[in-house]
Amino acid sequence: MGGAGPLGPSVWAVSDGRAGNASQVRAILQALGETRRWMKIAHIDGAAHRADPVTLSPRAPWTWLPADKWPLLPHSLPAAQRGVLEGPWPTVWIAAGRRSAPFTRAVRELSGGKTLTVQILDPNIDPSNFDMLVAPSHDEVTGPNVIETIGSPSYFAPDTIEDAGQAFADLADERAKSAIVIIGGDSKTHTFTEAAAERLEGQLRQLAGLGWRLRITTSRRTPLQVVTRFRNLTDQVGARFWSGPEDGQNPYIAWLAFSDVAIVTEDSSNMLSDAAWHGLPIHIARLEGRHDKFDRLHDSLIQHGAARWFGGSLETWTYKPLREADRVADAIVARLLERYPQPNMPASGTHVAPPDWMS
Repeated sequence: MGGAGPLGPSVWAVSDGRAGNASQVRAILQALGETRRWMKIAHIDGAAHRADPVTLSPRAPWTWLPADKWPLLPHSLPAAQRGVLEGPWPTVWIAAGRRSAPFTRAVRELSGGKTLTVQILDPNIDPSNFDMLVAPSHDEVTGPNVIETIGSPSYFAPDTIEDAGQAFADLADERAKSAIVIIGGDSKTHTFTEAAAERLEGQLRQLAGLGWRLRITTSRRTPLQVVTRFRNLTDQVGARFWSGPEDGQNPYIAWLAFSDVAIVTEDSSNMLSDAAWHGLPIHIARLEGRHDKFDRLHDSLIQHGAARWFGGSLETWTYKPLREADRVADAIVARLLERYPQPNMPASGTHVAPPDWMS
């Protein structure tokens, strides 16, 4: 993903194609492209601009090895993807996911250290292999170049929120006692069992009976039977529901912007972090299963004041919204300015176009 033609630094967005990883890269890029930041670094003459993100699909047996032990690295990729390991190199490389870490490490070396390499999520190798490592505090990764975040980096551009608000303007009149319900699904650590679904359905029925306006959305991991269950619930209690294009335009951002509270299942750092970006009081709904990392994630959100465990009732409170993508973007700008100090601007001033990859 690149900047506006020849203007400004070139920034590549890299992931293994997993939606959660790609969304974290996109969040940081969007925050980096915010006008007030972009103007600080727009003087950098980047090379190798890209309009599209990079997806890397390494295969076994490489994926069985630690990220710093991959031999013949280009051969880990399908032939069509190997060109990504050839110059010219971008100004900034931002990648997420353990399977992208070997390539982030390699690009730092192949570029002669000229590319600022930013790796997101714990790569299970020494952070010194990268210029910057962005990892959630619940991963317990430390180092002088590590930026610890609470949850995942989320970002919602002002224009995107405004567009969503206009597309769903009717929600502005339905803010009192409104709740977005963000439903995840099965993962390596959690299972959306029948018992968990039945419990959550009963709790939502009670809330609807108390006058709460429910806006229910599911994820790619939500089991089909759970989607069906909550779609039927929506019809019965007069709530709103979205699971895919068959339900019309995606209202997710508008629901986040126009809701008073959030109910979010415990299985997704990204979903919890989206609600925390908006400053919504988060009620964490339990599924079956647990993991130490998720326990630490939940505790970090609770300690910040963003979340409480959901027991069937809803409360409202306030806290400082989590804007972790902004914090990471500020750190990237600072590192770039160390390498490329801003020149003195002419008295007449120069207008620089913002990047074109904000959408």
